[in-house]
Amino acid sequence: MKKRIALAALALLTLVACKQEGGKFHIVGQITEADDTTLYLEHMTVDHGPVAIDSVKLDAEGRFDFAGDTIGNPEFYRLRIGEQIVNLSVDSTETITVRASLPKMAVGYTVEGSGSCDTIRMLTLKLDTLTRAIRRTVDDRTRTLEERDAAIQALIADYKTDVKINFVQNFYHLPSSYYALFQVLAGRLLFDPVADAKDVTWFTAIANAWLERYPGSLRTQNLCNIAMQGHKNTRQRGLSINLDDEKVQETGIIDMGFPDISGQERRLSELKGSVVMLDFTALSLKGSQERTIALRELYNKYHAQGLEIYQVSLDPDEHQWKTLAHNLPWITVWNREGMANDIVQIYNLQQVPTWFLIDRGNNLVGRMELMGDVEQEIKKLL
Repeated sequence: MKKRIALAALALLTLVACKQEGGKFHIVGQITEADDTTLYLEHMTVDHGPVAIDSVKLDAEGRFDFAGDTIGNPEFYRLRIGEQIVNLSVDSTETITVRASLPKMAVGYTVEGSGSCDTIRMLTLKLDTLTRAIRRTVDDRTRTLEERDAAIQALIADYKTDVKINFVQNFYHLPSSYYALFQVLAGRLLFDPVADAKDVTWFTAIANAWLERYPGSLRTQNLCNIAMQGHKNTRQRGLSINLDDEKVQETGIIDMGFPDISGQERRLSELKGSVVMLDFTALSLKGSQERTIALRELYNKYHAQGLEIYQVSLDPDEHQWKTLAHNLPWITVWNREGMANDIVQIYNLQQVPTWFLIDRGNNLVGRMELMGDVEQEIKKLL
């Protein structure tokens, strides 16, 4: 099964993203206090890093007008004068207007015409604030070296949490989210796609979103490769997945076990004898509160008759999940690997939330997209 999944993903990734014939984007604006300097427009390529595609020698007014061909997925560019850089994303035939003065070009610019570019600007300012806070900490000789190091790690952890929750979560498909996870501090990626399991989860979420929207792009392929390698590197334990034919016939489901909010492993197969809604979701998703209310109504109405809910949360942040899941009456567990998990792949999740129904004999009998009114389907099984 894994081989078939891998081949299907590979086939999808090898589709060619076609250039939109005749489509042009424009990057225009004004850089003051930059007379007699050269402004470069550089394409931030996946394979070769920054590649200059145009340039202009600025006069006293500092006006510029660049144009380029659009392609079928978001791409990243930057304006550069020396070490002063403005990062931009382009995903259509848009016109992006940038204004700045050269002395503060990197952190003092304004941008119009692109929401993602403005979000990138905010991320740039936040990273600059973090960098200055770290420098102050390094220079604080009232602390020991160990205390300074701990303070720096705390600053970085707080920054990453802020970016994940306020800039990336629920916006996985946006260019600004892609950009956020590739921010660099002191020559190193802030978000570690190689050795940090929590960061790998976020790379995976963005990879899945881009695989859905831009399946043929090099950036999607790059994201998927990063996520898969990170998943391999950070996997701490093998899941108990038994694909033996006799076992599958005996249970009727692929079993799974994840920790609940108290850390106790809860297994799906332990609910044999009940009608089970197997619910894959993320409690931090927009609209999740309303959905939880609807699930409560179902649970309260049919639990006494034998309905159980086994809810697998794919939230990237464990603490946030525990907070949101604290008072839920059914079994709710956390899948720390998110969409990269083997179980997710085996159940072929294309989106969350997605639910399945399991009968009293532990047989998988229905999937959300293939069934009608969930309450009526539950009543049939009860």
